[in-house]
Amino acid sequence: MGEDKRLAAVVALAQGMAATHTAPGAWQAAALGACRALDGNFAALSVWERELGRLRVLVNVGDRRPDEEEFPEAETYPVHQFPEITEFLHERWAGGGGPNAWVETAEGTAAGTPGYFHQRVAALRRRGRGCCVVAPVVLHGRAWGELYVARPADAPVFGPADAEFATVLAAVVAAGLAQSERLEEARRLAFTDALTGLANRRAVDVHLEAAVERHRTEGVVVSLVVCDLNGLKRVNDTLGHAVGDRLLERFGSVLSLCGAMVRGALVARLGGDEFCLLAVGPPADDVVKVADELCRRAGELELGEGVACGVASTEDAIGEVRDARRLFRLADAAQYRAKALRADRPVVAGREGPEDPVVRLADEPPHLAPAERRRFRGRRA
Repeated sequence: MGEDKRLAAVVALAQGMAATHTAPGAWQAAALGACRALDGNFAALSVWERELGRLRVLVNVGDRRPDEEEFPEAETYPVHQFPEITEFLHERWAGGGGPNAWVETAEGTAAGTPGYFHQRVAALRRRGRGCCVVAPVVLHGRAWGELYVARPADAPVFGPADAEFATVLAAVVAAGLAQSERLEEARRLAFTDALTGLANRRAVDVHLEAAVERHRTEGVVVSLVVCDLNGLKRVNDTLGHAVGDRLLERFGSVLSLCGAMVRGALVARLGGDEFCLLAVGPPADDVVKVADELCRRAGELELGEGVACGVASTEDAIGEVRDARRLFRLADAAQYRAKALRADRPVVAGREGPEDPVVRLADEPPHLAPAERRRFRGRRA
């Protein structure tokens, strides 16, 4: 491959990774870009999990065998099977050597000898491949993992020039992974409450809109729990905001624990002393049981005064839910009623008969947006 084509391949790989919005997308773009750049028919990207002593495959692309999933959940290899991961990528590199790629064939090592090859040679033979080039991926100054590209048995064997090019591609992949990590961190911060580490209101809005759309198109059950932590103002006024923050953190931990009892639930702090739990799929009764457990545990928190908890689910008699705003109003109205009644158990919208006061309260002002919570709560229950 000429210099111009190689430069174009490097640019295409970098652009492919930059165009993705998720970590798996970046892994896939990296492997596909490297596979095309090196005229391979198969490529994989793997990460070295030091704490577990294993190499975990993140993605397989190209001509995959039956045992090679695109995004494998459990394809791992003990590092002791590939000693070059620790010796060649760490000891030699740390001793002044560069993190250079090497080539292996079904007959043995061809270029850039790391000193070990028997496991990879066996894998090439087993899968009917003729050769591979293995390039260390170095991220943040440490050996992160490896980029692996293979060719079929009837294709030309990778040469020293290919190994050098693979080293360059691995550096481009590392830069793309670093950028992906930064974007992922930015997204995490944008959707995370800084104090509790739970999701924030922005995350709830996004997930609730998507959940209600699934309910409308697929009939999926969507349940929302809105709760108000009682006694926070008293704690702030008498013991200080630092103690109040600890109470919020403690309740956030309780909410997270209870949320784990519902498959796939999202738990969040809406702001101030208001929290919520969003569940998509589980039956309403399961969510109500969790809300009941949440009330019980919140009542045992030191300094706090329990929690006012309201539940609204599309599975209950609340009428048609066309948008996220209505489900939120219903859960909020149920929470307001729980607070007015000083209830120590959740109030569930739609379970008090045809004239359910929660449904009536939520639907009385149909123009009201979720942001206008103070005005909404000023209405009588």
